[in-house]
Amino acid sequence: MAGEKLFPESYRLARECEHGIVTWTTKSSQTVYENPWIRVREDRVERPDGSDGIYGVVDLQNEAVFVVALDERDRVLLVHIDRYTVGSSWEVVAGGTDGEDPPVAARRELLEEAGLEASEWIRAGAMRALNGVCNARETVFIARGLSHAADPAAHRAEEGITESRWVPIADALGMSTTGEIADSETIAALAMATAKLAAR
Repeated sequence: MAGEKLFPESYRLARECEHGIVTWTTKSSQTVYENPWIRVREDRVERPDGSDGIYGVVDLQNEAVFVVALDERDRVLLVHIDRYTVGSSWEVVAGGTDGEDPPVAARRELLEEAGLEASEWIRAGAMRALNGVCNARETVFIARGLSHAADPAAHRAEEGITESRWVPIADALGMSTTGEIADSETIAALAMATAKLAAR
């Protein structure tokens, strides 16, 4: 079958977790769609309980980065973006790495979406999105010591970014409880940055 890869004697994926070993067996894997950004595959699997089934997985071709940009008053920059998938959304600066190292991509995204450069960069941590259906690696950075470096108007228009605002980081986290911020990755990035700064 075109696009299908059969694993001899099945391919066993074993991952250690805090409660022991969780084991899945992948019997075959077929790519059903692929473009430069994502790959969608359908796997025939044996579940940890021994039953057979199928599993759909979306692989992101490149890692994503999230930038919690903070000014001298510890206000975070939020951008308002019109997402093709869900419409209006307040988010932190973010984007795909396009194959770049995450720190390089984070600097590029901050410049493109906000026209800013930062003199201090802190890696807040790494996370994975929608890990029940996706293989999506993400890294969160804190950017401080901000200065204007470019006009982001053209890129913002292309991305659908209509405005931006500076919000105290605690208030930004609070916006997740009112529905003003509904993007789960932004919420996670804000929480991760808050925890990282509190530990310093």
